[in-house]
Amino acid sequence: MALTIVTGSDNAGFGHKSALKELLENDPRVEKVIDVGVTGREDGTYYPNVAVEAAEKVAAGEADRALLICGTGLGVAIAANKVSGVRAVTAHDLYSVQRSVLSNNAQVLCMGERVIGLELAKELVKVWLDLEFDPESSSAAKVDAICAYDGSLEK
Repeated sequence: MALTIVTGSDNAGFGHKSALKELLENDPRVEKVIDVGVTGREDGTYYPNVAVEAAEKVAAGEADRALLICGTGLGVAIAANKVSGVRAVTAHDLYSVQRSVLSNNAQVLCMGERVIGLELAKELVKVWLDLEFDPESSSAAKVDAICAYDGSLEK
């Protein structure tokens, strides 16, 4: 399965986003990377603008997943979760990254450049690319409940 991934960050996450974008572009599991910004450390675009743009692409089916980076990973997750049908998580450890997809069918992974080292972030993204939600799992009904609550029709 070749994935389309949206990447985005604010200026506090630009370094990690750039490195992770390059990793994604060179990964055979990724067909296409769409970068929604920012363009550099001096770009003052607010993280909610970037996160919502990325999440809207996922919700519209233009991308399978999104990887968002800010200083902590928290702000981009909050903003992305405002888009109906999107489940965004902040995860900086292996177990949380695994459960984000396997238990919650999250399409958006958020990280904080000021929280996680780049090499660990790279390893977590590599694992994330292999994860796939099982709609027959015991978690499916819980994800359905989330979708019913936010009014989205898709998991």
